[in-house]
Amino acid sequence: MTTTIPVLDERRLRHVFGAFPSGVAAVAALVDGAPVGIAASSFTSVSLDPPLVSLCIARSSTTWPLLRAVPRLGVSILSAAQERAGRQLAARRADRFAELSWRPTADGAVLLDGASGWLETSIEQQVRAGDHDIVVLRVRDLDADHDINPLVFHASQFRRLEP
Repeated sequence: MTTTIPVLDERRLRHVFGAFPSGVAAVAALVDGAPVGIAASSFTSVSLDPPLVSLCIARSSTTWPLLRAVPRLGVSILSAAQERAGRQLAARRADRFAELSWRPTADGAVLLDGASGWLETSIEQQVRAGDHDIVVLRVRDLDADHDINPLVFHASQFRRLEP
């Protein structure tokens, strides 16, 4: 018996995947003394012991090769007030950090000020998965402020939670 897997159109996949809302995270670090970062809506918790999180990065990313070479990555969970930061970090532009407020950690991770949560991480594992890589990160330090509402990505748009 042969099972045929239907060929699914990318537009339809995006439409259905977009039905699942997610938070938006900035993943950033200092590279040669300057902040380098990307936006990720595929960020999720993985394990409490050891403390692990993951994100998925497009294999076509030209920024990820720079980030995966650093010892520490900052993950900032963007707040509802940081939609502009989300757009800038998702764009293909030279200075994604123009007019953004950020701070480096002692180990070179970059964290955005005003985020609803942040984690300082290191790469634990990277697994090839289709046109993306699943990157597992070990959490080294973290904090959050649950009084700050998160930015949400749903149906290919940034949104906010209603009170």
